[in-house]
Amino acid sequence: MNRRSFLVRGGAALTAASLPPLAWGESAPKPAIRFGACVVGLPQAREAGLEGIEPGVGGPADLLDISKPEVRQRYHAQMKETGLEVCSLMMGLLNSNPLATDPRGPAWLDQSIDAARDLGAKVILVAFFGAGDLLDGKNQLKEAEADEVVRRLKAAAPKAKEAGVILGIENMLNGEQNARLLDRINHESVRVYYDVYNTGTSKGHNVPADLKLLKGRLAQLHFKNGPKYLDEEPAKFEPIAAAVREIGYRGWIVLETSSPSGNAVADVRRNAGYLRKLLA
Repeated sequence: MNRRSFLVRGGAALTAASLPPLAWGESAPKPAIRFGACVVGLPQAREAGLEGIEPGVGGPADLLDISKPEVRQRYHAQMKETGLEVCSLMMGLLNSNPLATDPRGPAWLDQSIDAARDLGAKVILVAFFGAGDLLDGKNQLKEAEADEVVRRLKAAAPKAKEAGVILGIENMLNGEQNARLLDRINHESVRVYYDVYNTGTSKGHNVPADLKLLKGRLAQLHFKNGPKYLDEEPAKFEPIAAAVREIGYRGWIVLETSSPSGNAVADVRRNAGYLRKLLA
């Protein structure tokens, strides 16, 4: 060890020693931004260096999988074993069975809120893609479907608030369209779950501008990468990360990334590492 390294390390040790110890039972403060994924389970997420996962609620059945005691017990056991969290739940079934039209939609929201409360998840991703897309072929809002979505989310919002849960609407709308939708719902427990790839790459929206417009109205963020790693497209993700920093976003970033190498754990670790550097 050279003299400079000795001084740097010695100074760091003195600084650490001068900090007050944590009180009994007190945990270290959590970072402002934490990273999860919806493409791996809890053991794999721990291996990848993440802090949580976003599992799905199950397929279109009267009783969702996430409502089954044995499923929730398994998540509780894995959270205890890994020390990680279920940060959010994903209602992907709404892409094939839209919230606007499926009569079971309100019951699915209720079940998901109950499950989120039990698992400690603070956000439920309410999806609007595929058959549930709120935009028509000309990128215009489907008014009748939007009206019903507003009605159903308004009805579910008080229960979500009581449970300490945010209903995060994830869709193909731009920032202005989402802001108007939130204005109509007019409830603090309904916010936007913003996916930077769906809106940016798929729809060509100005993602940094959308994020700034929706400041304070974001439930959570999804990052995905298509066929490439995030660090292979810095021109795309650096401005997005700058906007995330600018608006002072605090919360979870969930990776919905592909696995170019075929090793999901290694690829999630790489993508999360890149985002941590961008957002540091």
